[in-house]
Amino acid sequence: MMPGTSKDPAQYPVLRNLQFSPIKEGDDQFVVLWDPSGLSKEKLVLPLNYFFIVQHFDGDHSLQEIGGLYLKRFGEFLLPAKVDQLVADLDAKLFLEGGRTEQAKQQAHESYRQAPMRRAQFAGRSYEADGEKLQKQIDGFFTSKEGPDFKPSANSGKPIRGLVAPTYELKQAGPIYAWAYKELQEAQQPSVYVIVGTAHAGLESLFAVTDKDFETPLGIVSADRQIVDLLRSRAPEYFQEEIAHQTEHAIEYQLPFLQYAVTGGMGATIVPILSSFSADSLRDASVRDRVERFISSLRDILAASGKTYSLIAAGELAHLGMRYGDSAPPTDFSFHRCMQSDLEMLKFVEEMKPDEFAGYIQKENDRRRISGFSPIYTLLRLIQAEQGQVLRYDRGITDQYNSTATFASMSFF
Repeated sequence: MMPGTSKDPAQYPVLRNLQFSPIKEGDDQFVVLWDPSGLSKEKLVLPLNYFFIVQHFDGDHSLQEIGGLYLKRFGEFLLPAKVDQLVADLDAKLFLEGGRTEQAKQQAHESYRQAPMRRAQFAGRSYEADGEKLQKQIDGFFTSKEGPDFKPSANSGKPIRGLVAPTYELKQAGPIYAWAYKELQEAQQPSVYVIVGTAHAGLESLFAVTDKDFETPLGIVSADRQIVDLLRSRAPEYFQEEIAHQTEHAIEYQLPFLQYAVTGGMGATIVPILSSFSADSLRDASVRDRVERFISSLRDILAASGKTYSLIAAGELAHLGMRYGDSAPPTDFSFHRCMQSDLEMLKFVEEMKPDEFAGYIQKENDRRRISGFSPIYTLLRLIQAEQGQVLRYDRGITDQYNSTATFASMSFF
């Protein structure tokens, strides 16, 4: 039985928090499912009628009830043997909640804790795995026509207080990252970088901190043990989901740029944090209290450390299209309307107004699906700066239906 319920999970299956994307082969349409947490490495391609079935695997609908809905929707009976096989396939792939998945989670957590460091997961896929080639790749991001080149920054030599950078695929968004890290490269640099990245698979605890050092093709980036250990002693609940760091790319994508930009070698340390909460969730007093507890704890510890630090918020902005739940692909009009809203929203980020930033998204009911809200909000609650600036804004196409993610680079001095 599922915890807290008398329903049989074999008859009331619960699909995990998976991601999906529509795909087309000829005239046929399918949906591919995968696990953003990385617990399962599998993918599953489903025809649309089977995708209809799994959309009702919510723990509230029995297989019998789903069969009735299927008959009403498609005008044909759903054979019990077929749906039983679908449930078995999903369970084998760790796509369903239940005992098999819980056991796999426990094993993954133990394996992560025993690892000497957090290994690079995306080297060789999202960016070059060889250090020299990666250095040249980043050079290319700086010198590309979309990049910042190496012209002096207007803020050169000033203490840098923070950055906002994308989490989008480096091969496409690399020049946009470069705009942010060029500001860091020319600034008066701190001794600690507090990196708050989007946890794309979600977090029950809202934040997840790890004490692991991070490995990249350019070397090892050390976690700041003093700050992390103090945070663990004060707020241990925010370490319960540190396994999320193992396969999340948000922080990993920042590190080659950070290593590239930091002068005199990577002697600085990082505080690696993942976050996941929405603007709308802040209406809930219990969520606000948990967010406030973490931010207050981190603020106090940073102040007591006596170390200079900068904040890096790693996250994307809007998400449009069928991959993200829209009924149709985005149009030029819908994208330009989205861009206008993004830039209006970022005015509040430039002005370092976290409540107004959250309120803007709440007012529109998060219709643009701002995935980077939580790291940017956290940065705004912690930062002590005089000015913020949007450096570059762009978008990436994520599938053959033109589903679109938007992102920006920002700096704070």
